Amino acid sequence: MIRVQLILATITVLCALSVINANHQARKLFVALGAEQKHARDLETEWGQLQLEQSTWAAHIRVENLAREKLGMRQPAPRDIMAVEPGAVADVPTGSTTGSTLSRP
Repeated sequence: MIRVQLILATITVLCALSVINANHQARKLFVALGAEQKHARDLETEWGQLQLEQSTWAAHIRVENLAREKLGMRQPAPRDIMAVEPGAVADVPTGSTTGSTLSRP
């Protein structure tokens, strides 16, 4: 009888230790989850800032100003603009054909 009680007491202690270990692991995982969620929020904030920065750098007026000021580019005069129509053959000065027609609008 004492032997059975000793075995039951040992099993009870082992179960209690198992519960304590499981609770400890759950707390550690919960803390890690919170840290990862904060990291995800920080990354989302940084992503939004990067998108804003990209839209600023790629703004049409900024690109146009840089092209004009740094590269010396200008908008062509209407008489210099040529439309390309697919499917037709063009007269190219080199004598080759390209499969498209160049025409003035």
